[in-house]
Amino acid sequence: MKGSTEVWLTLFIFPLKKADMTTQLNLNTLEKALISLAEGLREFQADTNNCIYRDANIHRFKICYELSHKILKRYLEPTIVSSVEMRELTFPELIRIGNERGLLLSSWERWKNYRTARSEIHQSYDESKAVEVMRIVPDFLAEGRALLEKLKSIASDKYS
Repeated sequence: MKGSTEVWLTLFIFPLKKADMTTQLNLNTLEKALISLAEGLREFQADTNNCIYRDANIHRFKICYELSHKILKRYLEPTIVSSVEMRELTFPELIRIGNERGLLLSSWERWKNYRTARSEIHQSYDESKAVEVMRIVPDFLAEGRALLEKLKSIASDKYS
């Protein structure tokens, strides 16, 4: 979305926390990363034998993956009763809550595949692993876009 304006989502902390605190999420970073992944994926699909495109897309996937779950966590933080609960929240629980609240397309079972792919390719590069990771990138792109659109919709509803 070239030329798009930055979207900030301001979340008000629930009464259990200080009333004057707010958390802001800059959705623009995730949006730009997803656009970059989509563009790279189109190039790769036109030439699937190009290892430069493949490797670039794997890097973009890792960035989008990190941004997606960090933004999800920051969005959910104000709705978790205490900071202790938030710190103790496991990654599968975070995904489960995000899915239950309609922020994600998929459950933990699918996200576990994304997490495994990200970890495997991060720890050691192997061409066969890279090929496997590229098989899930289109699904992850849809997941990331759905999260972004849901959060933008929430921001739009909150301020319209």
